[in-house]
Amino acid sequence: MRILLTNDDGIDAPGIAALFDAIQGLGEIRVVAPAGMQSASSHGITFYHPLMVREVQANPRMRGIAVEGRPADCVKLGARALWQEWYGPGARPDLVISGMNAGANVGINVIYSGTVGAAVEGAFLGIPSIAVSLHLGDRSRTDYARGAQIARVAIDRILEHPLDAHRVMNVNVPRTESPDAPMPPIRVAPMNVSAGIDGYERRESPDGRTYYWPSGNGMEFFHTAEGTDVELLMTRAVTVTPLWYDLSEHVTLDTWRARLERT
Repeated sequence: MRILLTNDDGIDAPGIAALFDAIQGLGEIRVVAPAGMQSASSHGITFYHPLMVREVQANPRMRGIAVEGRPADCVKLGARALWQEWYGPGARPDLVISGMNAGANVGINVIYSGTVGAAVEGAFLGIPSIAVSLHLGDRSRTDYARGAQIARVAIDRILEHPLDAHRVMNVNVPRTESPDAPMPPIRVAPMNVSAGIDGYERRESPDGRTYYWPSGNGMEFFHTAEGTDVELLMTRAVTVTPLWYDLSEHVTLDTWRARLERT
């Protein structure tokens, strides 16, 4: 199996390094990741500017392609161009793994997430994809290596079952702050759909101009529904959410046809 590994925190981030180590043995891994931080870039792609790339040795174990673009760009470029250069005409990844993100991607944050956006791009292209994120508490105590090992258990369990070509699985690992943290339970959950309550702090620049600084931690919501990814992650479970990118509300299509269409 040939795996395209990407992220949205940048190719030098600790999460992708930890996940690269944790998924060794799963297949042949090629890293194609943003050159710098692209958090909350959602599914944006670069259209009017060239995608500059360079090969980098991110750490002694991980070498990859750094792309001056967004996470979805990395998957799109990797699957549609780089893979053919490496493996020949018609070649494509067998699996996209995006992460491990520094911070949870649960609830409505899934819509904003560059980590999930990269995985969804893989699904667009007919490549089953898994997004992986780690809930952070005290950043100074976060054990990325153990978090990635826990994610590997969830990935292995997912891959025990066939994934259709357009499937996205969103995995969130609870706060992991020691190398011997026990394996949490794995729970399948829907995403919480309540809006976040983060706000903006009004400030003034030295030259007197007004600006607003986003405030909040991204994990507070107007409402947390029972049994959703947000609630279960807070109980220290690994959450797994199957996602689908068709935003059509199929149950109301016939209603709106009857209201709007004229013969």
